[in-house]
Amino acid sequence: MRTKITIRLAAGALAALALPALHAQDGRQTYEQKCAVCHAAGLAGAPRPGNAADWAPRLKAGKAAIYRNALQGTMRGMPPKGGNPDLPDAAVRAAADYMMAGAAIAAKPAARKAVAQAPAAAAAPSATAAATAPVAAKTEPGSGATQANAFNRLLRPPSRRNPPPAEDGIHDPAVDGTLQLQPPLAAFSSMPRSNAGNRVDWVKALAEEKIAPRWERDKPDSAAVVMDLNIVREVKGSMPDVVYPHKQHTEWLDCSNCHPALFVPQKGANQMSMAAILLGQGCGACHGRVAFPVSECRLCHSKKKDGITAGAAAPHGDTPR
Repeated sequence: MRTKITIRLAAGALAALALPALHAQDGRQTYEQKCAVCHAAGLAGAPRPGNAADWAPRLKAGKAAIYRNALQGTMRGMPPKGGNPDLPDAAVRAAADYMMAGAAIAAKPAARKAVAQAPAAAAAPSATAAATAPVAAKTEPGSGATQANAFNRLLRPPSRRNPPPAEDGIHDPAVDGTLQLQPPLAAFSSMPRSNAGNRVDWVKALAEEKIAPRWERDKPDSAAVVMDLNIVREVKGSMPDVVYPHKQHTEWLDCSNCHPALFVPQKGANQMSMAAILLGQGCGACHGRVAFPVSECRLCHSKKKDGITAGAAAPHGDTPR
């Protein structure tokens, strides 16, 4: 009898040791197949695997919040289950655990302790609780009222927009020269205003000659080769058609920036969707990264369809007022 009990205990111990290994393996596989397209490059602010800076605030909130965001999606741009509704909940949690693993090692001890102590029940909320969980609304300080529609999931919060060079994550704050650089907010103060990105209407700034981009590095007087040609892409439904103006783009960029890597210069050869753009493909190679985000719908969808009454559309590159 003792022998049988001992054998059963040993088998249970082996199973307990095997489960974490299998969980980690499944998590990595799910990440590579379903999650890497956004998380590997940090698209739309997606936390990168093993990056302590990306995961620190999330680890501080605990596993329960991380799992909830992974399963239900976030207002910052991640759809529920990363856009894979058929993915089992357990696979989503395993992928989250895989991405957290390296970050937890590099994170502060307090953050690791908070994650380790998160209750198991809270880490796996029931379907009913997940469906009825309230969505946090943004509140303006001192206003006493919520601004539920004030948050744009494709933009950084205002407090993080155009930070000083020493805080932008690009310049080295340990270098004295970084502190001597002009803060972007000061540099952009005289520029035409926009409602997106870094709040500068760059197309208007160029038209008003407030800026003068150099077309060639070693030839300051060289003029840009500008193509004044609009491409109209029809879209389904009542949404206005998309107008792609070459003029505003070629004032900044050479044709080789887009052709043929992003767009094949042939009618009907480029299949595009908003989902693909949000993943950084096509127009998403710039828009949402260094150009205005796709949340500014009317800047692209600016050609009304015949027979459909719609709000006035702003010319591409201008800001709806």
